[in-house]
Amino acid sequence: MDKKQLEEQIIKNHQSDEKMMILIFAQWCVNNDMDPEELYKTAYPYQVNNKALEEAIELTVPKEESDEISVQTVIHVLQLFGNDDLASVVQSKVDEEKL
Repeated sequence: MDKKQLEEQIIKNHQSDEKMMILIFAQWCVNNDMDPEELYKTAYPYQVNNKALEEAIELTVPKEESDEISVQTVIHVLQLFGNDDLASVVQSKVDEEKL
């Protein structure tokens, strides 16, 4: 594998991991009867129509069919990808809802 192929593979892996992070967030919202788009807009009010979030929402399953996702997991995954504002909104919502 040459340098260009390696760089392309690294980018592809990061994008795949980022999609998984968004899906974890969206599924956690569904599991806790929250609107992922609304929470996202609270964290990032100037970003509209997040295509990756829309795609992740389409992949979510009803909460009855989902495994549990802990709040610690979703916050950690968000922070891992630099989404500290969204992680803060999630934590605030958890504190507010007493989850």
